[in-house]
Amino acid sequence: MTKDIIREIKSGNKEAFEDLYNKYADYALRVAFAVTRSNANAADAVQETFIRINSNIDTFKDENPFDPWFYKILINECRRVLKINSIKNSSMDIMANDLYLSVNRTPKFEEYEDLYFAIEKLDEINRIPIILKYLKGFSEKDISHILSLNINTVKSRLYKGRLKLKNFLKVFDEGWSDYEG
Repeated sequence: MTKDIIREIKSGNKEAFEDLYNKYADYALRVAFAVTRSNANAADAVQETFIRINSNIDTFKDENPFDPWFYKILINECRRVLKINSIKNSSMDIMANDLYLSVNRTPKFEEYEDLYFAIEKLDEINRIPIILKYLKGFSEKDISHILSLNINTVKSRLYKGRLKLKNFLKVFDEGWSDYEG
């Protein structure tokens, strides 16, 4: 289905791009929020991702899977936005994010709240591969392509990320403020 949409976009069908946006926007926003930890930064990254997709769709090779290409652009945009906005979140931003999470929480999120909180605590180097592998379902090979890393580096980051998550979850009941990671 996605390949059909891409063919339509390449042929000049403007409505097909809207279909592509509708198919990917929500998931992209969730991934971008998990990477950037900010609603505003996530929205900026997703917007820029779709702009780049639209202007570079002709370079996409139809025989390749679309998802890794899309998420590579999204992750790069998240990184670019984070670099531009490298100033730490103010306490107002943190409160806004906490409010967003509490208002937009779904039952599934509540079931896994500790895990999502632990993932959010990971450093970017481990958080992004964990998100791509376990929340988006990409293979290590796809992740290595998306992040432009050696597959063994991806495996190492996933392993270390899982260990950190395990440690985070062990100490969760004792309180996060004492944990150094």
